[in-house]
Amino acid sequence: MTSVAEAPAGAVGRRALVRLTATEGKLFVRERVGPVWGLGFPLVLLIIFGSIHSFHTARATYGGLTLLDVYLPILIEMMLALLALVAMPLVLAGYRERGILRRLRTTPAGPLRVLAAQILVNFACAVVATLVLVLVARFAYGVSVPRQFGGFVVTAVLVAVAMLCIGLFVAAVGKTGRIAQIIGAILFYPLIFFAGLWLPIPSMPTILQHISHATPLGAAWESFQNAELGRFPGALPLLTIAAWAVVFGLAAWRLFRWE
Repeated sequence: MTSVAEAPAGAVGRRALVRLTATEGKLFVRERVGPVWGLGFPLVLLIIFGSIHSFHTARATYGGLTLLDVYLPILIEMMLALLALVAMPLVLAGYRERGILRRLRTTPAGPLRVLAAQILVNFACAVVATLVLVLVARFAYGVSVPRQFGGFVVTAVLVAVAMLCIGLFVAAVGKTGRIAQIIGAILFYPLIFFAGLWLPIPSMPTILQHISHATPLGAAWESFQNAELGRFPGALPLLTIAAWAVVFGLAAWRLFRWE
């Protein structure tokens, strides 16, 4: 009898999640924060970098890769950071501020499904944006597809999960949408610096390289570069990214408040 009773409840829960995800997806597109900053800004930078002649010259410093090869993973990481640290916390903290999460606790949908829907929408956007960046780089500027494609995908999924966990943490500690936006920006700039946006990691002083490899985006860049050179990413950078996901995921779970 228990299994029979649970089956409809599970089906109702799945339908509620599907409807919530569809609704959140429409709001995500309508608000334009995620699509514009998550996809538009990195894509514009890719077009600018791709139009610079010196970015197409292979360099021994980067293992024979061009600067455009080096910067493509950085732009993917920037996209993930913008979605996870700016777009998602702004929405979730705004829902808490307006009492939406509190009201959802009294409905069959429940606030947990709102979190799940937000994660699914942002993850889907990350997948689409990554494909767009890779395809534009390949067909418009001749950037080669990563030789170790499996390692590239593993790294992309892992860093996306890690950044979404950090984004949930930002949404947890940011009482209002404005505060969450500020916290996200404070985290975004140093993380993207150590990813190599302003100075590629191999060109950094040694001490900054060590710090970079300990950050999620710096470790992700190292893994992406290995994949581009045809090597499966090493265990240390992947474990570093996973550690950030676990630590901030647990912190977000402990600190998140619905009202």
